[in-house]
Amino acid sequence: MYKIVDLYDLDHTLAKDYLSQFTYPWEALKGIKDFILTLGPTLGPDYEEIQPQVWVHKTAKVFPSAYLGAPCIIGPETEVRHCAFIRSSALVGANCVVGNSVELKNVILFDHVHTPHYNYVGDSILGYYSHMGAGSITSNVKSDKKLVIVHNGDEHLETGIKKFGAMLGDYVEVGCNAVCNPGTVIGRHSNVYPTSCVRGVIPENSIHKNTGEVISKN
Repeated sequence: MYKIVDLYDLDHTLAKDYLSQFTYPWEALKGIKDFILTLGPTLGPDYEEIQPQVWVHKTAKVFPSAYLGAPCIIGPETEVRHCAFIRSSALVGANCVVGNSVELKNVILFDHVHTPHYNYVGDSILGYYSHMGAGSITSNVKSDKKLVIVHNGDEHLETGIKKFGAMLGDYVEVGCNAVCNPGTVIGRHSNVYPTSCVRGVIPENSIHKNTGEVISKN
């Protein structure tokens, strides 16, 4: 339930071939920057390199106050709204929304991902049609600064990395002001209630309540 094949339909991202190399999605985090630098020059005439190592599709809308840090790729029909801060190493797919005061760092956003209001998304991968409510964030470093471990019941997977936010499967809905703690993995079609504090693996087709209880939709 936490492998790439369990979480994502890779036909909805330019990172399909890149992600296909890995078993677990967090294994891809370290190489996102180099992948974007390799992919950018191959994108063709529909993309413009508006500044060094920043490629934006001609149909994307980038508001004047947005900051696009290199390297990054902004896909077709995507909106990057006022005061968005794309710090670096962000692959943003087609028909996405990066909203006001949203910060992205070292991320892959599949097509149709919405991060529309006051979100921080760092060292994370957000699947097709996933959505983060206003004020929801991915916390990507543990308070004790130790390496992140993915907890799935009695199973504990050592990732070997210090910065790891959240892996949201396709069609995941995260409610307003929720916090996804380091190492969070949320399965496809699951919902997180507003103001929740989420950690570990949430199975697909589940509801995470703000009390921490997880129930099945079925």
